Amino acid sequence: MIDPVRDLASVREATERLLKAAASWDNAAVAEPSRLPGWTRGHVLAHIARNADALVNVLQGRPMYPDAATRDADIERDAPRPLDVQLADVRESAERFQAVAAEPADWERIVELRNGVTDRAARLPFRRWVEVALHHVDLGAGYELEDLPDEFVAREIEFLAERFTGHKEVPPTTVRAAEGQVWTTGGGSGEDAVLVSGPAPELLGWLAGRRDGSALTVEGGALPALPPL
Repeated sequence: MIDPVRDLASVREATERLLKAAASWDNAAVAEPSRLPGWTRGHVLAHIARNADALVNVLQGRPMYPDAATRDADIERDAPRPLDVQLADVRESAERFQAVAAEPADWERIVELRNGVTDRAARLPFRRWVEVALHHVDLGAGYELEDLPDEFVAREIEFLAERFTGHKEVPPTTVRAAEGQVWTTGGGSGEDAVLVSGPAPELLGWLAGRRDGSALTVEGGALPALPPL
């Protein structure tokens, strides 16, 4: 069951964890490459801040971004900023998101995100948690998928499995965590499901495009190639 109020608390905790970790850096560290191709850590921090403002737009009934070009240009503009400016922006934009999300609203309403994607408003806090938590890992500063809360890992695997369900390029796939959870996804050609199993953080890394899946066990076929998120 989705609990947006509880998820907002988790978002706050994840944001504070990221800010505390980055506070030990210097300006040179911000300019270092992140784990995302072509992006520095500054790009990642800028994206986290601009995503918070974008979700404020969604909550208030406006387009998430004016357009893709503006989204990308804003990140490029903000990426080179010094550490103190970056961290202040992440904190202040996070506070704006928390303030708007705390206002009385119909959490069951349908909202529109990027590229025509729609979702229940109640899932926006979890989506924000995903942005903060996974991009903390992307910073490449000692916080790994294995450090993520177990609840988050299981919920994000479920979310991504749902996202790929019915995708014609992904064969029927059963995803089984060593911790015991099982999910199904895919739905393209193939009569028998491929079984992909391993530790939950490794499964999340594969589904989220953060790891290549080489640490996973695959039965019934090859490891499915997943489309970009």
